[in-house]
Amino acid sequence: MDIYDISLTTLQGKTISMANFKGKILLVVNTASKCGFTPQFKGLQTLYETYHDKGFYVLGFPCNQFAGQEPGSKEDIQQVCAINYGVTFPMFQKIDVNGKNTHPLFRFLKEKQSGLAGKSIKWNFTKFLIGPSGHPVKRYAPVTKPEKITKDIEQLLRGRTA
Repeated sequence: MDIYDISLTTLQGKTISMANFKGKILLVVNTASKCGFTPQFKGLQTLYETYHDKGFYVLGFPCNQFAGQEPGSKEDIQQVCAINYGVTFPMFQKIDVNGKNTHPLFRFLKEKQSGLAGKSIKWNFTKFLIGPSGHPVKRYAPVTKPEKITKDIEQLLRGRTA
């Protein structure tokens, strides 16, 4: 299985394939709207606006597995993201990133890029940078602010090989 075989469901209920992002550079993030890291939405949106026209996407995946910090409905999530942080990048339906119901995308990403907590996701706002060939090239801890990822994104945009 590769990343482009995985299907996703948007907050609006539309099913799309990761194949839609083939050749793009992606930053995949598990999010939560009631987390201490929630203000990172603003930085993620800035990255998206800065590099989107060059083939870069941020993909947000709400998750309620960490201290119940994403308890809301899809409408609640959309409202927090859009109204509080101006999010326009794709947001997907709430998923699990750990355990037996781990979404296939996060199962794939964790297998390819382990972190300090091993293959499990430690907390909300863990980030995976994926190169244009669909291979994860780097994993970032929740504490890593989006602006600290700029250099890695620019390097991928220049090289377009990873």
